[in-house]
Amino acid sequence: MKVLVTGVKGQLGHDVVNELEKRGHTAVGVDIEEMDITDFASVEKTLTAVSPEAVIHCAAWTAVDAAEDAENQEKVHLVNAIGTENIAKMCKHLDIACMYISTDYVFNGQGTDSWKPDCKDYAPLNVYGQSKLDGELAVSGLLSKYFIVRIAWVFGLNGNNFIKTMLKVGASHDKLTVVNDQIGTPTYTFDLARLLVDMIETDKYGYYHATNEGGFISWYDFATAIFAEAVALGHSEYDSGHLTVAPVTTAEYGISKAARPFNSRLDKHKLVENGFTPLPTWQDALKRYLKEIL
Repeated sequence: MKVLVTGVKGQLGHDVVNELEKRGHTAVGVDIEEMDITDFASVEKTLTAVSPEAVIHCAAWTAVDAAEDAENQEKVHLVNAIGTENIAKMCKHLDIACMYISTDYVFNGQGTDSWKPDCKDYAPLNVYGQSKLDGELAVSGLLSKYFIVRIAWVFGLNGNNFIKTMLKVGASHDKLTVVNDQIGTPTYTFDLARLLVDMIETDKYGYYHATNEGGFISWYDFATAIFAEAVALGHSEYDSGHLTVAPVTTAEYGISKAARPFNSRLDKHKLVENGFTPLPTWQDALKRYLKEIL
């Protein structure tokens, strides 16, 4: 199977290409140098030349706070909405499947119930969330052969993420505060890539949610787990004698440019119902990840 993967330089795109190749598929990874998704002519030329059997669309503007800046908002829309629409148009023309990676930010981030994949109660909190929703609507509006997979709290080897930030800041400070009222579950791109390839090998189209298993936690919980695991791997600079981590509310932490969801709980039952193997626990994923980077 030949699959074109956008955003190959990102955390997820990098791992998806590796997983496809591991299984003997032909993976064609592209980034902006090879294909500008905001330019339909570029998308048309590349997809026509490659002639893939499916597209896994990982490329996106993901700088959530920067998306709020007036000078960036048009570009965010171009990348996440228009770029996705361009890809969907070509997938329709070629009559191939499109997998679009989305986010819980399409919802309002309130309450305590887990968001179900087929919920249409959209209410994005910020520019980024609206742009990703616009991308979702372009895909579902143009195509019948599509997967829309919402993920949250992503970390991987290729790029920056919360774990790398905590390790960097924790090594240079003796006190940290981390919010404890935003709840969700981490997603390791290595594990997610396996699931996405499982999915693209089928025709079980529709909306899905995918994060690691292991239960819901706060960012504070995640930070403390990161440091505890780092200490277990021999990095004593992160132990309680050197570093104190305190929980704070979002309000106490301070206002960021973009509103953040308090509730990033994603219901993943549909994966099992459709015969897909859930991801391992985030605790297991964290251990494997830290062994890779420390």
